[in-house]
Formats: sequence, C-alpha cells, structure tokens
Amino acid sequence: MVHGQGGVKFQNWAKTYGSSPELYFQPTSVEEIREILDMARQRDKRVKVVGGGHSPSDIACTDDFMIQMGKMNRVLKVDKEKQQVTVEGGIFLSDLNVELSKHGLALANLGAVSEVAAAGVIGTGTHNTGIKHGILPTQVVALTLLTASGEILECSESVNADIFQAARLHLGCLGVVLTVTFQCVPQFHLHEVAFPSTLTEVLDHLDDHLQRSQYFRFLWFPHSENVSVIYQDPTNKPPSSSASWWWDYAVGYYLLEFLLWISTFVPSLVCWINRFFFWLLFSSRVENIAISYKIFNYECRFKQHVQDWAIPIEKTKEALLELKAALENNPKMVAHYPVEVRFARGDEIWLSPCFQRDSCYMNIIMYRPYGKNVPRLNYWLTYEGIMKKHGGRPHWAKAHSCTRKDFEKMYPAFPKFCSVREKLDPTGMFLNTYLEKVFY
Repeated sequence: MVHGQGGVKFQNWAKTYGSSPELYFQPTSVEEIREILDMARQRDKRVKVVGGGHSPSDIACTDDFMIQMGKMNRVLKVDKEKQQVTVEGGIFLSDLNVELSKHGLALANLGAVSEVAAAGVIGTGTHNTGIKHGILPTQVVALTLLTASGEILECSESVNADIFQAARLHLGCLGVVLTVTFQCVPQFHLHEVAFPSTLTEVLDHLDDHLQRSQYFRFLWFPHSENVSVIYQDPTNKPPSSSASWWWDYAVGYYLLEFLLWISTFVPSLVCWINRFFFWLLFSSRVENIAISYKIFNYECRFKQHVQDWAIPIEKTKEALLELKAALENNPKMVAHYPVEVRFARGDEIWLSPCFQRDSCYMNIIMYRPYGKNVPRLNYWLTYEGIMKKHGGRPHWAKAHSCTRKDFEKMYPAFPKFCSVREKLDPTGMFLNTYLEKVFY
C-alpha cells in the first residue's frame, strides 16, 4: 500500500507561493497513483500533481493530497526512424536533453529552464522564441492520461482527438499525465549572437529581425532606449564561447542583487541601475556556440516575480511603446530589467496563448533581492491593462488576475475545454484555488 508523508511544506522555486499538503506522495508506478486517487475519492480530498515546482504562481499549491512525479522519470522509447521519444511525465527536461543527445536527437525548441518535468512543461504552455516555432506543447504527438476514475486514456491527433487538444495544455486539471511522446529533430548546435541596439530601431525593423534569425528575441531595459538583441541560429561550426564574458556576467549578477537591494530604500536608483548594467554587460557584441539545449537554457540566478502575456504579433510595437510611456509618465513606478520580448507561431491547442494567431510574448520581472519583496502592484496592473487592451492572454504558469469571464473572452475554445474537464473530472478532484478562479 502506498504511504503519504505528512508535514511537508511545498514552495515554488521563487518562494513566492507555497502550501502544506495534508499528504505528500512520490509514487513509483501507475498502480500507486491509482491507490492515491482511490484514497482521495474515499476521503473526499483533492489531488495536485507537481514536477519541478518552477511555476511562479500558486498553480501547483494544495492543502489536500500532493503527488510529486520525480520517481516516474524514465525514457520509455526512442524511435529513431520517426525521431520521436516517449517518456514518463515526471522526467526533467534537463535529463531528457542529455538522453536525446546520446541518440543524436534534440527538441526543436526549449524554454529557459530545464529543471522542469515533461508533464508540467506542456501543462502550463511553456514557450521560448522563434516565429517558425510553436510553444513546447506543439512538439507533443501523443500522451497517456490517468483520469479521476482510474481509466487510462491514449490520446493523439487520431485517438481521443478532443481530449488530446485539451491535454496538450492541461493545467493539471484533467488527470495525471503518465507519458508524453515528443516529436524531435536531429541534434544541432546553435550560434548565439547578442548585440546592442535601441528600442526604436528594433520596433521599426521588427519584421527584418524576425526573418534574419530563427530564434530571435530582445531584451529592453526599462527607463531607457537600450535593447540587447539576441539571435540564435543552427550552425555547423564547432562549439566556442567567451569564457571571460560569462565570468563577468556571473559577477555582475551578484552586484546587481546588492544594488537592487539598495534600491528598495531609494527606488529612483532603479533606472540608473538598468542603464549601468546595460553598459556593463550588454553594450558590446558577444558570440557563443554550443549544443542547442545549452544555448536555450540559462541560469535564473535569484528569485523574482514574473508576468508574461502573449499578444497578437502585430500589436508588439504599440503595446511596448505604451508600456514605455506609462513608465515615463509615472516617475514613482519603477521596473527592473529586462522586459524580455519573444515570439511564437500560432497553433490549434485550445488553451494555448497562441491559439490561432502568431504571438509576441512580453515578459516583465521584478527581482526579489535577498528574498526581499519589492513594490510592484502599480507596474503589474498597468502592464496587465495594456496587455488586455491589445488582446493579450496570460502565461498559465505565471501569476495574473484573470477570471473565468476573462478567459471566456480570450479563448474561443474555452467552452470545449471546460466540457472535456467536466467529463473527465466531474467532482473536481484535480482543482485547487488557482484553478477555481479559472473555471468558476
């Protein structure tokens, strides 16, 4: 019989949200998960499944039963002919990347963090950048789902097609994702080039940048015109990097944390800190070549609050200039760098922020130097207002203030998703506080 652990305190990576589940489980088999669901049903408890706990919101929190999938983390099958891999839902992408590399394969696109579980990555709609690339769930070609009733459903474009379109971005509310099959590509290296520019130049020539680089993104430094443009493109050149630059970057971040801590007492320093760090770390051209996942991933050095909304790509310039103007017109409202601007191809996944439209993701952060919270509410609400005005949809893993009424307007397929959820989980076993705001 499976045993749950009491007294466990769960916190997300950023330590911005946490909970104390009544029982915490780390199952090693499908049979054990079934037992947990049976126990939850008998005791009228809810169940929350977690992976790496990286979501900077309360989407993974519960006071009832928590299932951590870290022990169900095997690579089950590698099909070299189809270039597909089937894995258990609990595998971290950091481990999957290494395993794929052994077979000469890779995922075509990855988010910035790989200490995240496969099922969680697709469940919240993780993305990176590249207008020819979709969010990570678009790389999923099949999955298996254990429902609240204990039934296992095979899902793909041809089997349980509706459930598949819901489960590719499932929010953890349809059941337990047991396995995921990803479409891969041959292993590749990326040539990364970062160089300084201005916001005006990038926005005026946005189409050129999007055409010029397969994985184009840029970082804007609020309270200035400063921008760092980042191109990442496949290459046959051998790996190389500027080791001294990475050393400067690491040391710079420790200095940044200290200066941002000082700025909590003198907020007007933030605009100067942003400019100083652009000059220190981003004002010259830097190049790096490495295997794809090492370029896609980068280390989040300290804790932060994050918002990240997707807007129609044609609204990029207007929305970003509006955010810039809002900061200029409100001197007391400060914004840490960077505002990270990325792009993604439209798709047909029901709850994808890119549903039926090519999109621009605009990611804002406020760091928490030494764990200290900083005033951010005015900045957050101003940003959300601009995003909503331009037809934005929030990243599901990030904190936001949207409710069901908002989602019904944002997502044409929202009623379809709700119908599938209610059919698979009629008693709401997989809901929590975050999801109640989404569905009720």
